Amino acid sequence: MNRKPVLAVATIGLALCAMWALRSNIVRAQPRGNTQVPKFEYDPTFPQPLPEKWAIGAIGGMAVDSHDHIWVLHRPGPLQKNERFAGAGMTPPRAECCIPAPPVLEFDEDGKLLASWGGPGKGYEWPSVEHGIFVDSKDRVWLAGSGEKDDQVLKFTAQGKFLGQFGHQGKSGGSADTHNLGGPANLTVDTAHNELYVADGYRNRRIIVIDTETLAFKRMWGAYGNKPDDKDLGPYNPDAPLVKQFRLPHNVALSKDGLVYVADRVNNRIQVFQRDGTFVREGFIAPKTLLAGAASGIAFSPDQRFLYVIDGANHHVWILLRETLQVLDHIGQQGIFGGSLNVPHAVAVDSKGNLYVGENFDARRFQRFVYKGMGAPTGKTLPPPKP
Repeated sequence: MNRKPVLAVATIGLALCAMWALRSNIVRAQPRGNTQVPKFEYDPTFPQPLPEKWAIGAIGGMAVDSHDHIWVLHRPGPLQKNERFAGAGMTPPRAECCIPAPPVLEFDEDGKLLASWGGPGKGYEWPSVEHGIFVDSKDRVWLAGSGEKDDQVLKFTAQGKFLGQFGHQGKSGGSADTHNLGGPANLTVDTAHNELYVADGYRNRRIIVIDTETLAFKRMWGAYGNKPDDKDLGPYNPDAPLVKQFRLPHNVALSKDGLVYVADRVNNRIQVFQRDGTFVREGFIAPKTLLAGAASGIAFSPDQRFLYVIDGANHHVWILLRETLQVLDHIGQQGIFGGSLNVPHAVAVDSKGNLYVGENFDARRFQRFVYKGMGAPTGKTLPPPKP
């Protein structure tokens, strides 16, 4: 048998496959080689003890501000009756514990509580389900909510003074609405351009951009930069063709070089755009995952070389090479002991590279993982590539 024609055909085939992958912008997991990744160590000293009568709910969002203060947004509403024995409505109180903590908590670098505030007030509509928080470079705090009628985002000072609201509860007109949202999940601010980016995803399927000063609508887009479409996509099927709309844009982050990263949770993917919504590339996170999806939240390493993606279904934080979205490694395993992860839902990074993870459902905690330098990946199996 003549091997030269066979080798030539194989070479041509490999080249065509490589061209197809580049043109389709699908990023597949590659061999690690000698790549080094950030390494972390659980910090049992964070946070410092909170007021002893406080009860903490599920963590809706986390953020780190320009002062390296850590902000936590939790959900007091769903706390159970046995976590409210000292709270309002218990007359006389049945026990010394517990009182739901205020929903917004601010900590310093040492984990000491600096301030707490939030909840319903005059002049604004507080969300029924607290979800996303971001603190911009002007120390303004932006909040979102994912409840059935949460169609608004709120703007406060760092001290909790109300500054403005975009959208109104129960007024959503779908993904074409330029005045209301539809279950906004998370948000980020481009201070240089006075723009607020919202992952408007629990009922709508879009990224929407709002002026931070006037709170006026500016632009929006769906997956691949398409016009947002609210038609039913059916359940996620990892073996089906890629859908052309978001299923749940759950988080949005803006890199220093002006790229917009979107975590499309149920579709198990990260999509990257230019600021105007032009599609750039996408990568996949554990694409066989069902449940609620594997791409919940995103944050950058301080040098912006790495992208951290939280995965509530598999209880991981994935480490990706930001430039290519190549999956390099992960940290975390399921558990409720310190240093484990149980439905991670929020992620943030400080200027030193320390990682903060907030958890949903049973764990209801926020943990710090201290950056310990670079090292070899764990060697565990990478998620399978998208077929």
